[in-house]
Amino acid sequence: MRLTALIALGLVSLCPAAERPNVLFLFADDMTWKAVRALGGEDIDTPNLDRLAACGAAFTHAYNPGGWHGAICVASRTMLMTGKQLWRARDAEPRLGADYVAKGRLWPQMIAAQGYRTCFSGKWHIQADHTKVFGEIRHFRPGGMPADHLLETAPQAYFRPVEDQPDPWNAADPSHGGFWTGGRHWSEIVADDFEAFLAEKDERPWFMYLAFNAPHDPRQAPREYLDRYPLSRVEAPRNFLPLYPYRIAMGADRGLRDEDLAPFPRTTFAVRTHRREYRAIVSHLDAQIGRILDALEKSPAARNTAIFFTADNGLSCGEHGLMGKQNLYDASVRVPFLVAGPGIPPGKKIPAPIYLQDAMPTVLRLAGAPVPDDVDFQDLRPHWEGQETPRKAIAVAYRDLQRMVGEDGKKLILYPKAKIARVFDLHTDPDETRDLIDTPAGQDLAVRLFARLLEIQRESGDTLDLRSDFPDLAGKP
Repeated sequence: MRLTALIALGLVSLCPAAERPNVLFLFADDMTWKAVRALGGEDIDTPNLDRLAACGAAFTHAYNPGGWHGAICVASRTMLMTGKQLWRARDAEPRLGADYVAKGRLWPQMIAAQGYRTCFSGKWHIQADHTKVFGEIRHFRPGGMPADHLLETAPQAYFRPVEDQPDPWNAADPSHGGFWTGGRHWSEIVADDFEAFLAEKDERPWFMYLAFNAPHDPRQAPREYLDRYPLSRVEAPRNFLPLYPYRIAMGADRGLRDEDLAPFPRTTFAVRTHRREYRAIVSHLDAQIGRILDALEKSPAARNTAIFFTADNGLSCGEHGLMGKQNLYDASVRVPFLVAGPGIPPGKKIPAPIYLQDAMPTVLRLAGAPVPDDVDFQDLRPHWEGQETPRKAIAVAYRDLQRMVGEDGKKLILYPKAKIARVFDLHTDPDETRDLIDTPAGQDLAVRLFARLLEIQRESGDTLDLRSDFPDLAGKP
């Protein structure tokens, strides 16, 4: 979809205010911001996401607020559906059926109340009955892979590969199941569902939520995509470590499923192999998004459709000696966030800090729906309309084991159990390799960021007492 074609079709021109847009929400799984070439990321072929970025706005610093257990995607999606910040979403999770679904308070239900046709395909992973949340369901994936194809039943997928030994896993082999369970790659099925949906006759505006499982492990893609990335094209990350020194204190040691995918200690060979498979499934996902964009371009709906693309969380995939997303480095907490459609200026890059769940009130506003007073996230429209926005800093948490705050390119990470504080300047150190905590400037920065973190804690309902663990940063009561 060329930019000129999008302009001609109205995807980047202002539609009449009374005409509410369709909304296409594209949601990836375990996709770091670095996986989109247009965001200044790595050597990954993403031509379709790049063209989406070219015809709309790219939020370059979008974050997920964290998780209350190892399945970060559950927290991320629960926040998105409820509009509640991390700890309030955790508290709401047991009551989703009675307090949210039954009262029509989940995101798609509030859109449907405005006369929208709502449709879902893909991964759910929320403690609520999806059939009561969307008007239409195409394909449903509860969370990970089907029970008979979980990686837990495929030990050959763990602690691999080992150099100079045969690799027991073949990411292009459909006989392993996983993404090929049912006979067709799941990313392709999601694109199939959109094409079929778009071909149906219905005059209502629509909201379609397409939740890909990719590029979550098992990172499987057709052979042609793996062949694009020979190991000679894939380097180890600049912040590679054989073992992360604080992995036990932060809850990311051996025994955490994501971390068990590669051998301990990490080797550059193993990490490059996993990153090769990650790049292949990202490029395959990008091709399916291309199918979706092409189908939309050929449809009358192209004139008035807002397109959102983001992911539930990022992924380390070998950075800092870590494989998963249960850490607070940018590769894991920062996600791509692209939006194109009526009134959104093309090619705009917005560096302001946002949460991916800001999509929830933004879409409600676009659909003409009221945003409940108890929604914790913010409408993003002022960002592309050139208005001031109130958020200056973001905070991310993982269980009671990790906290992070970022502001103006500076970042503080805390491991309360070990009483470890780390400080980084991402302007000069984007790979987060130079901890400044033992320098006078780093100490001053840590104190300032710590105060900001305490403010955000109070606002977001985070009750973890950090003052007692970090008295030097807390200062006098």
